[in-house]
Amino acid sequence: MARHLLIATAVLLASATPARAELVQLRPGHGAELARHIGATELVPELRIWRVDEAGVARLRGAGAVAVAEPERLLPKASVATQATDPLVPTEWWRGAIGADRADSPGPGKPVTVVDSGLDITHPEFANRPNTILMNKQTTDDADEDHGTEVSSVIGAPNNGFGIVGVYPDAILRVWDASPFGILNEGAAIQGIAEAARQGPGVINLSFGGEDQDPLLEDAVMFAYRSGSLVVAAAGNEGMEGSPKGYPAAYPHVLTVGATTETGRVASFSTVAPTVDLVAPGVRIPVAEPLAQEASGYLEAPGTSFSAPLVAGAAAWVWTDRPYLDNTQLFEIMRRSAVDIGPRGFDNASGWGLLNIPNALAYRTPPSDPQEPNEHPAEIEPHALFPAGTQPLTQPGHPGAFLVAHLDRNEDPVDLYRAWAPAGMVLRVRASGAVKLRLLPRSSKTLKARPLVVGKHGLATFRNTATHGLYLYVELQPSARSVEYRLRLTTARR
Repeated sequence: MARHLLIATAVLLASATPARAELVQLRPGHGAELARHIGATELVPELRIWRVDEAGVARLRGAGAVAVAEPERLLPKASVATQATDPLVPTEWWRGAIGADRADSPGPGKPVTVVDSGLDITHPEFANRPNTILMNKQTTDDADEDHGTEVSSVIGAPNNGFGIVGVYPDAILRVWDASPFGILNEGAAIQGIAEAARQGPGVINLSFGGEDQDPLLEDAVMFAYRSGSLVVAAAGNEGMEGSPKGYPAAYPHVLTVGATTETGRVASFSTVAPTVDLVAPGVRIPVAEPLAQEASGYLEAPGTSFSAPLVAGAAAWVWTDRPYLDNTQLFEIMRRSAVDIGPRGFDNASGWGLLNIPNALAYRTPPSDPQEPNEHPAEIEPHALFPAGTQPLTQPGHPGAFLVAHLDRNEDPVDLYRAWAPAGMVLRVRASGAVKLRLLPRSSKTLKARPLVVGKHGLATFRNTATHGLYLYVELQPSARSVEYRLRLTTARR
């Protein structure tokens, strides 16, 4: 994975998009008509994200309609058992490493969406493959447009007598080409993530990233997660370069995958970070290559780019076999069922361990984690990031509530809920588990606001002395790496 996201220049983008294109997120209820009038391109209506030229951004700013504006960047890719009988299967050492050869993969079920460069649909692996859905126009002519074909083959190359077999050969494979200019493009990637989410819960594979944090890309990932999908991302290949934080891998609620070698150790290039959830094979991975770039149609490739799709395909396999799971449960199963290969328990190099498909198929069903994502006010308030927001735990006429949820220091660091405090009454909030509890005023900047109450021994009590009821926030943070808690809210006169 390259260390820096590249700023898209006018020269690179001139043929397909306005020079100095910017991605703009409009304020709720502002600027949509003006954006259409000036010729902007609407990318994700649910998140109010548009592609706008420089002059148009100035006009939208002048109208007070801009919430976020940033140059559109190019996204570097992360570089470098029904018996499978295809000729190159003996070279797929990863099959035994993750147990893919010890279980029969199912027929079509939960889809996997690859947001990457285009798919070579003329390749023998894909020309007649059932359940291969091209979500937009696919191109594979440029030198950097081989990545999507490679990644897709690791997931879903069929058992068809040609070349290799993917981890889930009968998967419903959806492909979004996010390289309209010959290299992965930020706006196109955001569109692809959103479109995959709109089509219903599934697994979304992102084998790209860089060091620059991007709120619009994060919004798209959170939109997908709120919509019920599981987002899987490559951890990055900067393990020998200091392991700088990379995105989208470092965002909460992203299942982040590092790479291992044939000896079962973490690869030296694999990025080390507290956000790594698990690892999967990532060296000498046989992949399909666009025919225009490799006459044989195959080569071997290294990188977390290919570890991530092994996990993505395996997750779709597990989800198809266990369709009653939601994405929060699947997230926990995939990482907690991994085989520990490093220091006992979690570590920053291998996360919870090495992907193991038989373990994941048999792992106990964990409790669902409600209302995710819910780290920030924008994620829970209606008409903010998500039109519906989240349901308040208590509200007029419903004075009590109980739920079970969990927190994780890196993947789910905060749980934030709205609660109703009736006029002249006492709201009691009790939490069991290793959590920190606070009651906060309802504010868009609540994480920096002075708390109304700091919980002690798992109890926070707030007396509303006002003459009217009000909403406040219940905030929980973990006191350990990963915790499950029970939360109960009650109201009384005293």
